[in-house]
Amino acid sequence: MNNLLVLPLIIPIITAVVLVFLKDHIVLQRIISFITMLFVTVLSFILLNIVQTEGILRLDFSGWLPPFGILFVADSFAMILVLTASVVTTICLLYAFSTIGNRHEKMFFYPFVLFLIAGVNGSFLTGDIFNLFVCFEVMLLASYVLIALGGEKRQLRESLKYVLINVVASWMFLVALAFLYGTVKTLNMAHIAVRVAEAGQDPLLTTVSILFLIVFSLKAGLLLFFWLPGSYSVPPTVVQALFAALLTKVGIYALIRTFTLMFPLQQDVTHTIIGIMAGVTIIAGCMGALSGRDIYTIATYNVIIGVGFILIGLAVGTETAMTGAIYYLIHDMLAKALLFLLVGMMFYITGESVVKKMSGLIKNYPIFGWIFFIVMLALAGIPPLSGFVGKVLIGQGAIEAGSYILLALGFASSIIVLYSLLRIFLASFFGETTISLEDSKPIPKGAYWSFILFTISIVFVGMGAESLAVYVKDAAETLMNPSIYIDAILKG
Repeated sequence: MNNLLVLPLIIPIITAVVLVFLKDHIVLQRIISFITMLFVTVLSFILLNIVQTEGILRLDFSGWLPPFGILFVADSFAMILVLTASVVTTICLLYAFSTIGNRHEKMFFYPFVLFLIAGVNGSFLTGDIFNLFVCFEVMLLASYVLIALGGEKRQLRESLKYVLINVVASWMFLVALAFLYGTVKTLNMAHIAVRVAEAGQDPLLTTVSILFLIVFSLKAGLLLFFWLPGSYSVPPTVVQALFAALLTKVGIYALIRTFTLMFPLQQDVTHTIIGIMAGVTIIAGCMGALSGRDIYTIATYNVIIGVGFILIGLAVGTETAMTGAIYYLIHDMLAKALLFLLVGMMFYITGESVVKKMSGLIKNYPIFGWIFFIVMLALAGIPPLSGFVGKVLIGQGAIEAGSYILLALGFASSIIVLYSLLRIFLASFFGETTISLEDSKPIPKGAYWSFILFTISIVFVGMGAESLAVYVKDAAETLMNPSIYIDAILKG
């Protein structure tokens, strides 16, 4: 059964290689890529339930036992994110079928989407920190292609910046790995946790942990997000949605795993820094969302606000806050993907991205308009939608820990998110229509289906939070009690 752990990584890679040889068979590429992601989604759900019944799963490659070999580890936290990432990718493929266009499809769009999700899933499942670096690079190499897909001048300019930033971050990651290995003589995450605990996380190890914090903050867009607004606004719409839903979340996952498992001891240093960075990120994100005049700018700064809010849960460090952070991660992956798909469709049907140049869209596209309204309420944390439970639990955890400044910033950001998206909703969907019924472009059926499926997911996560509680609470318990993870790896 443990051999199934490698499939969320290996199946997309094998399928992507096959699709490279089917360049001119677009319909076949669509069918194969969709079936592949549907299979990975179902498999992820099965593995998540196996973790609940059998405990943490481990796969040792080539029979090398920990801490000597490379391994994959599936706990509830990893499998929740693998499942959510697979759901997001599957639904985004539906949108792509009717919108991406033959030109992009013949540029190996589907193979690189599958390489991207393979890197994402591998990052969530690996139990070896060097292997985390490898999976990061698989994900980033695919993203380098996807961000420049189409070859427009603005895309190439932003892709150069994106590549440069990530090359520097990857170099810093390797430097941090070298220092860590030189100090603790292991790269197995569970074994690192044991060695760090034995050494008492001295100043040298704390310095190494801060270096990892800088690296993963660059990946997550925590404070060091200067590259994000431009990079996330230039690719095709479906790529924007995948980036917003997945890429920053891998960085967030790495931060949470690093500072709950490997470096949990000097929280007065590390968690204080994370808290300050999260607070400043929220403030900067709110300023960007308020000052934005076009829909892409507002959407990208909402991504930044979400990153800061999730990491309040890590900075606070209570089990309640961590439970809320996991709920909010699930919500943010689904809602941000939907937000970017909707924003991209607004540009498609109007040819405009400036908010004030659009109006009256709800007259010609009523279902589209009310779906935007639902995702706006979800991102603002209005009950009973998906953002509510996570916000409440993070707020409760902040109160328990006495982190009232972070609490105030977090809930103030909800008001800013609501205001920034309400500006788009009122200005673009109401008023005198700028598009006559005769001139209006029909929204493709595949796009509508993706909107509806994402909306159902958002409503389910909010109204069905109790059904998710068993998975989320188990994930939070494992994160807050690293001995559970360590024992499953080193003593299992």
